[in-house]
Amino acid sequence: MQVSDFDFDLPDALIAQEPPSRRGGSRLMVLSRSTGAIEHRRFDQLPALLQPGDVLVVNDTRVFPARLVGTRLPGGGAAECFLVRETDTPDTWIALVHPGQRLREGSIMVFGGRLRAEVIGRHFHGRRTVRLWTEDGSTVRDAIDDLGHVPLPPYIKRADVAADRDRYQTVYARERGSIAAPTAGLHFTPEILDALTARGVERLSVTLHVGYGTFQPIRAAAVEDHEMEPERYEVSASTAAALTTARGEGRRIIAVGTTTTRTLESLAIAADGTVRPGSGETGLFIHPGHQFRIVNGLLTNFHLPKSSLLMLVAAFGGRDAVLAAYRTAVAERYRFYSYGDAMLIA
Repeated sequence: MQVSDFDFDLPDALIAQEPPSRRGGSRLMVLSRSTGAIEHRRFDQLPALLQPGDVLVVNDTRVFPARLVGTRLPGGGAAECFLVRETDTPDTWIALVHPGQRLREGSIMVFGGRLRAEVIGRHFHGRRTVRLWTEDGSTVRDAIDDLGHVPLPPYIKRADVAADRDRYQTVYARERGSIAAPTAGLHFTPEILDALTARGVERLSVTLHVGYGTFQPIRAAAVEDHEMEPERYEVSASTAAALTTARGEGRRIIAVGTTTTRTLESLAIAADGTVRPGSGETGLFIHPGHQFRIVNGLLTNFHLPKSSLLMLVAAFGGRDAVLAAYRTAVAERYRFYSYGDAMLIA
């Protein structure tokens, strides 16, 4: 299967640059997995679209301000450092830096006059290993939180603002560790969550810290040649037990977002149907041909052409049906990507 099989025409004007005026106010396309039929709803109508006994699984990761903007030493020229993944050595990170050609081993960057980073290793695709420390005795984590910028995706063509610290975060975010939001969850409000509970929908949490793997470009021509960069996840014993019960009772398990889907589909299932808890890293790349073992429904945003995220959605909903739905979304002027509208496939 070719990556070009997942291309579609998307006008730039449909790429959402701002969140909707109110959280939960987005449009919601509903795609029937069995018939391909499409309905147009609002996201706040979601509780009425689910059934009592359904299980909604969310990713409770929390985004941290991973983009640091400062200057390089010596010289004082502009420098940026995007923290991708912390290594096993404290305060040492794999990062993307700019300007890469000037930031070799031994180069120093300074942020806010308080936080410093030294390049201590060079890698493929512009990556560096950087060591961070502070000048004022505060922790590196606190300095990052104070000085860092919200890591908005590159297709949002504006600088981050103070409001993004709230809007580019789910209302149920708990475990700090992501460099990008699990964007399907951005639509939920406490009121919508309460309405789902009142409807009899069970809610479970997993954690997958969104890293570069979720968004890395596919450089191969054939889908099967792409490899996902691993991302850290954790599923508790209580969540695994609840999933086991739901599967045994034939209830639907609806994943909120592609990251939740990849986490659930990475779990081991025993011969007796018991879902095993787990933690570690997953590099699972879901594309057409994948046999879904846990997920019965998917709530997601609209994704980039030829991306691994779109391939996951196509694997679940069927490539032809999903691409037809995307063409409808373009014709109906749905908003795309992180701050865009949502899609329910069930």
